[in-house]
Amino acid sequence: MSRAQLALNVDDLDEAITFYSKLFNTAPAKVKPGYANFAIAAPPLKLVLIENPGHGGTLNHLGVEVESSDQVHAEIARLTDEGLFTEEEIGTTCCFATQDKVWVTGPAGEKWEVYTVLADSESFGTNSPALDGTEPGGACCTS
Repeated sequence: MSRAQLALNVDDLDEAITFYSKLFNTAPAKVKPGYANFAIAAPPLKLVLIENPGHGGTLNHLGVEVESSDQVHAEIARLTDEGLFTEEEIGTTCCFATQDKVWVTGPAGEKWEVYTVLADSESFGTNSPALDGTEPGGACCTS
């Protein structure tokens, strides 16, 4: 199942988890220090919360979660054919998961990823090389 991803910066992770658990009537799928995500069935959404004090309420990044690495590679080819600059990250660790992904930047500077999760990780990961760090928190879950 493909689903949209919305990654938000939050000032207080516990408070945000409580709010979004009530809003979507579901518990988080993953909670780690400074990070939580929800796999919401209806509407199909991966909601990611990244604790980033002082930047709460701002967008961290957007994404589309797909089912397989083959789909990520198909998107790399399609986006490249469309003339969009892509930054590929294959087998990267980000947001407590090993992932294959591709990044593109929208016209207003918004960061989008198309990704698949290969495995859970105990490591938070590192910043994406696709991002210049000018946004609060950056993408790939920096806090």
